[in-house]
Parts: sequence; structure tokens; C-alpha cells
Amino acid sequence: MRMPRRGLVIQARTRWLLVGLALLFSLVLLMYLLECAPQTDGNGSLPGVVGESMGKEYYQALLQEQEEHYQNRATSLKRQIAQLKQELQEMSDKLKSLQEKKTPKVNGMNYQGTKEQTSNDLLEFLHSQIDKAEVSVGAKLPSEYGVIPFESFTSMKVFQLEMGLTRHPEEKPVRKDKRDELVEVIEAGLEVINNPDEEDGQDEDDGVGDRQLYSENDFIEGYYRTERDKGTQYELFYKKMDGMEYRHVTLFRPFGPLMKVKSETVDISRSIINVIVPLAGRTEAFAQFMQNFRDVCIHQDKRVHLTVVYFGQDGLSEVKSILESVARETDFHNYTLVSLNEEFNRGRGLDMGARAWEKGEVLMFFCDVDVYFTAEFLNSCRLNAEPGKKVFYPVVFSLYNPAIVYANQDIPPPVEQQLVHKKDSGFWRDFGFGMTCQYRTDFLTVGGFDLEVKGWGGEDVHLYRKYLHGELMVIRTPVPGLFHLWHEKHCADELTPEQYRMCIQSKAMNEASHSHLGMLVFRDEIEAHLRKQAYRTNSEAVG
Repeated sequence: MRMPRRGLVIQARTRWLLVGLALLFSLVLLMYLLECAPQTDGNGSLPGVVGESMGKEYYQALLQEQEEHYQNRATSLKRQIAQLKQELQEMSDKLKSLQEKKTPKVNGMNYQGTKEQTSNDLLEFLHSQIDKAEVSVGAKLPSEYGVIPFESFTSMKVFQLEMGLTRHPEEKPVRKDKRDELVEVIEAGLEVINNPDEEDGQDEDDGVGDRQLYSENDFIEGYYRTERDKGTQYELFYKKMDGMEYRHVTLFRPFGPLMKVKSETVDISRSIINVIVPLAGRTEAFAQFMQNFRDVCIHQDKRVHLTVVYFGQDGLSEVKSILESVARETDFHNYTLVSLNEEFNRGRGLDMGARAWEKGEVLMFFCDVDVYFTAEFLNSCRLNAEPGKKVFYPVVFSLYNPAIVYANQDIPPPVEQQLVHKKDSGFWRDFGFGMTCQYRTDFLTVGGFDLEVKGWGGEDVHLYRKYLHGELMVIRTPVPGLFHLWHEKHCADELTPEQYRMCIQSKAMNEASHSHLGMLVFRDEIEAHLRKQAYRTNSEAVG
């Protein structure tokens, strides 16, 4: 059976079309390879010339570097675009939900705007945030304390005012979110400079070849500050190495409207807390601790178990006597005393206290004998720890030496009257991680303390880092109902150099505020000044 002539013609044309497309693809591929191939100098084609290998390696490395740069740039832009899309979608859903609630129904139907209207409303809201912030014009402030200062940064370091006790005036951004934020801001500034709009004062007719392109290496410095209810403002400065002209870019990241994440009822009425205290000696401090425990845990909270892990024999009988006395006077018997005839090790003591509990799951509060806490803190402990989900690491307010704080009084006031949050009375101990609330199963799951750590310090940081490296959420915040009472520290010679340094640092931090330490340093100068003033006053009175 013969194929019709028209079918043969179509088949032939199709074959030639495919051949043509194949040749065209081959030609394009060849041109691409020739364009991307690294160029060598005139000696590159001569065999045995050293410049051949050197030239190829140099240009290949250069091409690879450029390729990695653009890949990183593309990845960053994709990430930013995805993040912006997600945020825009969330904001749009929120505004749409609010609009549905506020818009009256007509014939059973909601009178809604279009998606474009919702997006316009969102953009209008974000722009209103810029207008309300102190970006383009100044704001009238009541005093010098109303100013929101900037913090400055370069591509490598951040210079910050609010340091606390764990941060430095100048440091590399450690937290990933802060690093990503600054990298994103620098890249966004480059995008604005290298792709200007009409409002940027550059002609659109100027081609990319006629414009001077800027890179990350041209970033000089930047400043940022955050208005909590409006957003974060960035001031960025770029300059070419051989130029005197600076490019200044102002960016603003507006905060969106508040969004509900969840709403739940938390029942803590049956939540028992096992307070675990490791101890060696220091019976007077333990008697003071038990007075606070009696007032807060026995009389007020009534949902607490006490576990005391005592090291050594010296003072053990006194500790037993204190516990038995409290039990007789208050009819409180929810306590356990674990005795270890060995050298004091805080991590081992807390570990033994956690394992001594034999009634299943329980919320544990790792505590020290010098810590004073309130009933409100115990509830914060229950609210911020959840098995398999989160652990609570409160920041303690550490009190200074009362002999220095209340030097102008004959004797320091009672402990209860010293519990105030003032600059000269104490400080937030944000370098300490010893006080923590966590569930027993979570503690055992992460492996507990590193029992190889001997003596003072270090074991609490190891445990804290285990949680940071895991999947549980770590709640870290200062709490008003948790105080560390001052006591004299002794840094033993047996400590490792790192432990000894930490001990001396803690000792210095605990003694007094900056101003009170300054008064001690310049005491002789102050006394000399007072003597001169007194002599002058007496001389004038006699004359």
C-alpha cells in the first residue's frame, strides 16, 4: 500500500525541520562554550609554557568565584522573595478576616472587595508605619531619655549600646537571625543602588554599562534602630575604594498588625514542682533558705516537693535537724534528703536529685541555697516549661554586697527589704544558667549534666547548650520573683584556669555597682575633699 504523496512531503519537511533544529542547538551550544571558556594570552597555545596552566587556573578560579557569588546572590533573593510572599499572604489573610468581620451582610452575602483591594490596604498600612516612624522628619520628645539611639554596624561587626553582661561593646553578630538580617539589609541596599528607580535621581536611559555597579565590598557602615510599635530603620553608606562620593540608602522594615498565633487555657492546679538543692556545708544559708521555703512553698503554694542532695558528713546532722524541725512545725513531709559522702559537685548533685524521684514525670526546679524566690515565680516556672516542647531558663536578679549598698546605715535591712530591682542594689545575671525549670523526661533525654566537670561552674552551661542544639524551645527571660542573695565567694586553687577565671569574674560582678565601686576606689580623694570643705566651713565661721 503506497503512502499518499502529500504524506511523503510532510514527512520530509518534518525530518529537515528536526535536522535544522539540531544544527541550531549545536551552534548555540558551541557559541556558549566559546563565550564561557577562559581566555589565555598569546603564549597559551604554545606547549611547555608555564603561563598556560597558570592562566587557566586563574580564570577558572575567577569564574568559579563569580559563579558562587551569583549563586549565593540568587539563593538570597529567592529566600527574600519567599519570605515576603509568605508575610504578604499572612497579612492579606489577616486583613481579609478582619474585613469579613466588619463588613455587613447583604442578602446573606459578605460585601467583599477584590484581592487587589486587600493588597492595597496592606501596602497602605505598611506605608503608614513609615509615616508614623521618625524616618524622614524628627519627633518632639519630652527629654533626652526619649531618644531611640541607633546601633552601628559594618559587614563584620556590630557596635551596640545595650550590652548587658554577656555582650561586648563591639562584637560579631552571633545569633543567626541578626547575621541574616544585616546581610539581607546590605544586599537590599545594593539592589536599590544598582537598579535605581525614577525617584532615586538617576536617568533610566543610563545603561548598566554606563553606571558604576556596587558590591558588598563597597559597604562602609550602617546604622539601625527599632521602634517597637512601628518597625526598624536602616541607614546604609557605600563608597568605591578610589572615590570620594558616598551612596546613602535609607530602608525601613515596617511591622505588620498583630496576629493571633494561639489562645489556650493552661491548668497548673495539679502541677507539682520538685525543687532540687545541692549542698555542702553552709548550714546558716540553708536555714535562711528554709525560712523562705516555708513561707512560699508550704504556706502559699502547697504544690512543691523538696529534694536536698548533701555532700560530705560535716554539717549533715544540722541539715537533718532543720528539715525535721520544719516538718514538725508545719506538718510538711514532702521532702527527700540524699546523702553523698564525696566531694561537692553541683552537676552530680542535681543529677542525683532528678533520679531520686520515683513517681514518674515531674517538673523540676534546679535551685541553689542562696536563691530567694516568690510564689509568683513558681507559677512562671509552671507556665513556661512543657514536657517535650520547652524548658525555662529565667534570668536571676543578683543582689550586691549589702555592706556596700547600705554603707550609710548602721546595719543592712532585712533580706525581704533588700529585694528591689535598682541599679545600685543588683543586676540581671544574664551570664548565669544555673536556675532552670524543666521536666524530668526532657532532662534525662538530653543526657543530663556533664559529670566530668569538677568543682565550681561550667556544668550548667553544658546542659544549656544541649537544649540549644536540640529541638526544644528555650524560654529565656528576666523574672521579677527570683533573686540571688549575696554571699562571699572563695575561688579555690584547685579549679581549672577557665573555672578560676569564671569564678573571679562572678566575684567581681557580685560585689557592687559601677558607681559604688568607683566610690571605693576614690575613697581617699573623697575624704580629703570632705576634710577641706569642713576646714573651710570652720574657718569662715571663726572669721
